[in-house]
Amino acid sequence: MIYLATDHAGFELKEKIKEFLKKAGYEVEDFGANTFDPEDDYPDFISKAAEAVSKNPSSRAIILGGSGQGEAMVANKFPNVRAAVYYGSAEQIPGLTRQHNDSNVLSLGARFLKEDTAIEAVKLFLQTPFSNEERHTRRIEKIKKIEEKP
Repeated sequence: MIYLATDHAGFELKEKIKEFLKKAGYEVEDFGANTFDPEDDYPDFISKAAEAVSKNPSSRAIILGGSGQGEAMVANKFPNVRAAVYYGSAEQIPGLTRQHNDSNVLSLGARFLKEDTAIEAVKLFLQTPFSNEERHTRRIEKIKKIEEKP
């Protein structure tokens, strides 16, 4: 399952990504925004996608916002969620964050990405497996211990 969520800043790009995912055969659940509203607030939508991933950490989410930063902050508040931000700085980031961090949420900075770049990032994120290397597994376990602290 691929979960999607955004506010107004990523609305148009989310719709394009959703179309791509469906054509590629992915099962998609869209947590909104479902209409363009320049006054909406990203935590309302992002929290729903992050909660879904938190309950099923093997699922994936693509979340979007103006920069993707605030959206990742919201998502990373949830247990078992490892959100990484991408806004076009280096093409390999979506794959590396999967290989090294077993990231399950990709936060896209919609104001910094062209449609084709965003779709390529989504493809790379979804197609790249976690490496399962001991050092990366060890680090993820340390992240989980931090999540468990009150």
